[in-house]
Amino acid sequence: MMTAPPYIDGATLMSLVSWNTAVLALESALARGVGDHTPRTAVPAAGGHLLLMPAANATAVGVKLAAVAPDNPAAGLPRIQAVYVLFDADTLTPRAFVDGTTLTTLRTPALSALAVRELAVEDAGLLVVFGTGPQAWGHVHAVSAVRKLREVSVVGRRHDRTAAFVGQLRAEGVNAVVGAPQDVASADIVVCATSARGPVFDGRLLAGHACVAAVGSHEPDARELDDAVFARASRVVVEDAPTALREAGDVVMAVAAGALRADRLVTVADLAALPPAEGIGVFKGVGMAWQDLAVAEAAHDAWLASRG
Repeated sequence: MMTAPPYIDGATLMSLVSWNTAVLALESALARGVGDHTPRTAVPAAGGHLLLMPAANATAVGVKLAAVAPDNPAAGLPRIQAVYVLFDADTLTPRAFVDGTTLTTLRTPALSALAVRELAVEDAGLLVVFGTGPQAWGHVHAVSAVRKLREVSVVGRRHDRTAAFVGQLRAEGVNAVVGAPQDVASADIVVCATSARGPVFDGRLLAGHACVAAVGSHEPDARELDDAVFARASRVVVEDAPTALREAGDVVMAVAAGALRADRLVTVADLAALPPAEGIGVFKGVGMAWQDLAVAEAAHDAWLASRG
């Protein structure tokens, strides 16, 4: 009789997989090769859309079902809710169900941290983060795992939410303050994790050594970074060039405006092998299914180990 696969809830997932473990899982997946980049499938729904994100590697197969409901935050509900199903690669027997919402909160910042580790100056200490949601929270902690941050400046649209988020970070031991868009002028690292449809700061203000990570959108007509960021960047990193040119509005619009050449895009898989580049480094992520699979498999391995 087949044993029912376990359900790894959000709290358990976060206890099983540290930020460093998630970064290493993604790094290992990249080293092994992540295979074909199957495009996500979007299914329209009354309240938004459902995303299907399947992936496979030599040892596991998985699929994330993610529901994106833009109006949910106004009703006190998460904008993104998801469930993940992990299967054995050979038998296709279900191994585990995983809280996909928390999985997204974990794997997206972890990949940004992997890029930041390679792009940011070694003594980077000031992080400016745009956004106050789960991705902003995750990025603060993931970036803290690869750089010793002295201060985190939080920029949000609503002062009450921003102040509450800063209070939460402070309670977690982070030296956080309420910031403003112009704080990017002194930032070593800038993270954009918002639902904005247009640029959230003036790229001309960036310090010449800054590292920027933008993860707020996977739509070709939405962006968080302006053309100035890309025109000034010495290196622009994406997960996969064809995917970025199809889904990453920041990249799509910068290329269309002539601020960025498509042949300048560097993949995160190639980043570690490249010599360090001086100047502004940019990472634009849209989130890909292989990332979910890598972290979900690491979580399941850790769950098995925890049971002896």
